[in-house]
Order: sequence, then structure tokens, then C-alpha cells
Amino acid sequence: MVEERIVETPANSAGTSTHTTVVERSGGGGGTALLAVVLLIAVLIGGYFLFARNSSESAKNNAITSAAKSVERTADKAGSAIDPGK
Repeated sequence: MVEERIVETPANSAGTSTHTTVVERSGGGGGTALLAVVLLIAVLIGGYFLFARNSSESAKNNAITSAAKSVERTADKAGSAIDPGK
């Protein structure tokens, strides 16, 4: 988007000559869109790593729980072998 503005002002108090100023500005909308895309990509990458870490912790907790249950079963079998009356 290009905006053009022309302003004419008197150069002296008599108003015999004028001074023309031309101001041209190009729009900055492309930079804003690029910033939004970069921010979106950063959020998506952060979300991926957050969920990957959470999944990893869940897998670790499940492995520890499984190992603890296995130790419990082994201890029960050892206790039954040592004291067959129970």
C-alpha cells in the first residue's frame, strides 16, 4: 500500500512563491505478516517439545510402575517359598 501526500505552503509572508513537499510512504503490512508467521512457528515448535517431554515423562513413570509391580510379585513368590504356610 502506497500513500502519497502533497502539501503546499507559502514560502514567505507575501505568499508570492510556494514550497511543495511530497511525502511517500510504503506500507509495512508485509513485515507484520512475517512477524506473525515467525511467532506462530515458534509457538508450534514450543508446543511440540512440551508435549514430547510430557509423553516422555509419562513413559518413564509407566516403566517405573511396571518394575515396582514386578518386584512386588517376585517378593511375594520368595515369601511364599520361604514360608509355605502363608
